[in-house]
Amino acid sequence: MERPSRQRQREEATAQEDERLNCPECGSDQIVTDADQGELVCDDCGLVLDERQIDRGPEWRAFNHSERQSKSRVGAPITETMHDRGLTTTIDWKDKDAYGRSLSSEKRSQMHRLRKWQERIRTKDAGERNLQFALSEIDRMASALGVPRSVREVASVIYRRALNEDLIRGRSIEGVATSALYAACRQEGIPRSLDEVAEVSRVPQKEIGRTYRYISQELGLELKPVDPKQFVPRFASALDLSEEVQAKATEIIDVSAEQGLLSGKSPTGFAAAAIYAASLLCNEKKTQREVADVAQVTEVTIRNRYQEQIEAMGFR
Repeated sequence: MERPSRQRQREEATAQEDERLNCPECGSDQIVTDADQGELVCDDCGLVLDERQIDRGPEWRAFNHSERQSKSRVGAPITETMHDRGLTTTIDWKDKDAYGRSLSSEKRSQMHRLRKWQERIRTKDAGERNLQFALSEIDRMASALGVPRSVREVASVIYRRALNEDLIRGRSIEGVATSALYAACRQEGIPRSLDEVAEVSRVPQKEIGRTYRYISQELGLELKPVDPKQFVPRFASALDLSEEVQAKATEIIDVSAEQGLLSGKSPTGFAAAAIYAASLLCNEKKTQREVADVAQVTEVTIRNRYQEQIEAMGFR
């Protein structure tokens, strides 16, 4: 029975990493590892080069993800999104024992006290409590924005760097946390405007922008200008527009950018105007109000950018 190609490739890579072997029979270097038999086998002629190899994997077998999770004896990986990097113990809130049976009232009361003290001793001072609050704010806002896990990790690293450089003194924790999340979105190429971030934050937009510029300058964050094309797929999907409209909007942005029209303009407004123009050109008309509501810009902005883009495309 032939092995799956992915498993065969992994075995070949493992064999090549260990040492470069050549078959003494046919001279081939296609040596694969047979994990079931513990043998090194030539893939061309079938000669067994070595047998009874040591299996360095776990002693248990699992056939699906749930079995691997239940049999694994290691904890979760280290994460920057928790103030203790996820290394401390947590006590579950399910009042059940290891066999799934409910605890007695006396045991439930005891576990409640243990949980309470466990939460207290996880933070040893005010600095750790503030860090815990900031990271929880980043996690809350990231969930509201629907950004991936990688952005949360990057935002947590940026906040920790700002904390180590003493950049938080004189500024609100929420403001620095929001600025770190916005910087992480830009660094990871996730299109989120400052208006969208300010909506889920508890601080004014001006403070977010001011703090963002400060920490990006002090930490030396090399962030490129936001590309309006990053907003096109999300806006087009919200407006239920076809891929043809997306392609046309991207073309309009490219042509306009080549003529220098993008300098000093809001990327969200520029993308919204391009989508509006593309919808008209592709006979999938959307009103300026509909596009403005999705992009969170004004109709005046769309009209102004639309006129510039139409002229750049050579239409009158």
